[in-house]
Amino acid sequence: MRKRVVSILLTAAMSAMLFTGCSTPTEAPTNSAKEETKADEDTKSSSSGLSAATVLDVSQLPVTGIGAQIATSVKAGGDYKIGYIAKNTTNPYMVAQSAGVEAAGEAMGFTAITQAPTTADSVEEQVQLMENMITQDVDAIIVHCADSNGIMTGVRKAQDAGVLVLTIGTPAAEDTFLRTGVDYYESGYTMAKAVADKLGGKGKFIILEGPAGASNAIERLNGINTGLSEYEGIEIVASQTANFKRTEGMSVTENLIQQYTDIDAVIACNDESALGAVQALTAANMNDVLVCGFDGSVDATNAVKEGTMFATYNTDPYGSGFVACAYAVKYLNDKTEPEGKFIPFPTAANDPLVIADTVQNYIDNIAWWKVIQ
Repeated sequence: MRKRVVSILLTAAMSAMLFTGCSTPTEAPTNSAKEETKADEDTKSSSSGLSAATVLDVSQLPVTGIGAQIATSVKAGGDYKIGYIAKNTTNPYMVAQSAGVEAAGEAMGFTAITQAPTTADSVEEQVQLMENMITQDVDAIIVHCADSNGIMTGVRKAQDAGVLVLTIGTPAAEDTFLRTGVDYYESGYTMAKAVADKLGGKGKFIILEGPAGASNAIERLNGINTGLSEYEGIEIVASQTANFKRTEGMSVTENLIQQYTDIDAVIACNDESALGAVQALTAANMNDVLVCGFDGSVDATNAVKEGTMFATYNTDPYGSGFVACAYAVKYLNDKTEPEGKFIPFPTAANDPLVIADTVQNYIDNIAWWKVIQ
């Protein structure tokens, strides 16, 4: 096995998880509870007008399994070098995604180069890292974009040099060879339906949005609103940003439940803000409110197991890094094109909901955070 080049693999305290995702200011989301419940097909599946998602049957993917179980039969047909650029080295989500690329290098037989900015979430440094990888004659670059527009300088230079460019999560402002990672719209829609069904299609909801203007947050919010709009008995009493942060999830929820004392559910756009909501609700003795988030983090998983959260959603950063590599290797081998510009992973077909009935299996067999413990 060729020696892999490792620039980041950090062990991070799982309690410090701040799953901020890939935020890119593209447009401001509404704070109105009922606006933007219907989005056109492109906005539902991607941002900045990029290609809508191509949802494949699980059997058509170049991998099997999800999370810690992911595997592939794809093998590198040459001495390929594939670079991966994270947003930062402090977020366990990013560490897990880097680990997925490293694991793919071992499984498929290519050299994996994993790097990240020294200043967290610096798109300028991401561009510089892309330029450095080009000089190292990499065959492909996978980037978890810190900014859709800002990354385009590096994307264009790579494309001009004949380097394959793939993105995970938030895309570049223009189509690249492939975008993968979770479909934020679908994840929001799936979660909204699960909570609404659990409540029998009736109830008062609070939504804790992601950062204002972040494309992934907008996509997820659109999915949540669309899902809830299908139930006449559902009322969204408030929808405000909590910026993907636990502290803000707690403070925003504290303020809202003073005004809305009879809510039935809180849907937070990530696990950290959901966990903050749990703290606020517990302090107010509102223990019957269903709370859910997204990412499948260790703290959220434990909260589901303990019964303080209703659900989380496995966004599987480890698997998405692995999947991106599989598509890159297939193309480098024989010019096999992906089936679309955006192939989400994981999808609802991968059973990503972590609820009381599935949480133990998730912990035992699937959880992505196990790979960095």
